[in-house]
Amino acid sequence: MATTLSPAPGAPPRLRPGRGGGGARAAAGRLRRAASRHFYAWLLVAPVAAVTAVLIGVPFARGLYLSLTDATEATVGRTVGADEIPAAYDVVGAGNYLAILSGEVGEFWPRLAWTVVWTVVCVACHYGLGLGLALLLQRPVRGRAAYRVAMVLPWAVPPFVTAFTWRFLFNQDYGVFNAALGAVGLPAVPWLNDPFTAKVAVIVVNVWMGVPFMMLALLGGLQSIPREHYEAARVDGASAWQRFVHITLPGLRPVSAPVVLLGTIWTFNQFPVIYLVTGGGPGDSTELLVTYAYRMAFSGIRDYGGSAAYGMLILVLLAAMALVYQRAFRRGGGAW
Repeated sequence: MATTLSPAPGAPPRLRPGRGGGGARAAAGRLRRAASRHFYAWLLVAPVAAVTAVLIGVPFARGLYLSLTDATEATVGRTVGADEIPAAYDVVGAGNYLAILSGEVGEFWPRLAWTVVWTVVCVACHYGLGLGLALLLQRPVRGRAAYRVAMVLPWAVPPFVTAFTWRFLFNQDYGVFNAALGAVGLPAVPWLNDPFTAKVAVIVVNVWMGVPFMMLALLGGLQSIPREHYEAARVDGASAWQRFVHITLPGLRPVSAPVVLLGTIWTFNQFPVIYLVTGGGPGDSTELLVTYAYRMAFSGIRDYGGSAAYGMLILVLLAAMALVYQRAFRRGGGAW
């Protein structure tokens, strides 16, 4: 679409780009100018972008497609000896999603409630303990480097080693905790055989594994706060609590926001702790959304379509949470 401009006396009429083809030509022109201006940078980034797109895009597209099918172990294509059995599953649209959200499959809502409780408690403990340890290590103390190394060790140990170690510590018959209780005349606690104590146990293990990361990140944030702010506050007579509330916490906001978001995503998707410490039990009391999605795909009657739909729902939940969190942080004046 084009509109006619008022021509000068004796000159032919000129055309001004409108909202249709003219707008498209203008956008194409801007794209060509941007391409010519940033061609070298795009050329350098292109290999990484292509590899990333393949590594992320192909599994995502495959998972999204499977979530719209009724694919199971019995209907997917496979090879048996010399015979090639073709795939026999059908596209069911949103059938898997409706079955999960309605509770027909997977007990989605109770698992979501436990996953949210697990995430909130663990991240709160990560941040609170990590901040406390960071404040302690920020103070001048003899052997501070050795303390820092000791605090990082739980994070450096492979997760499966940590999980098996804690599983032994929580053992009802031979564990250290029940031995300590027995030494003072208290009865043994079925740590991993009772739904409530099993949830407490997996939270303790995850807190143990996650505090070092939070401590290191917050320690870096503490060291970036100018010391002049504290000195000026002391001159003005501010107490230690007032300096903490009005200087330390605001100064940590740029660090706290991303690490809390990362910690939330990691904890929400935490797989090794649940799978290796309790196996989701007793029963399925400690099963998270992600561990249940794994069981749907790789145990019993392998429901690949349902598991893929579970995974897509987890992705949507985390993306929505990250978006809300980021907008709330920006409204609060954060630069991240």
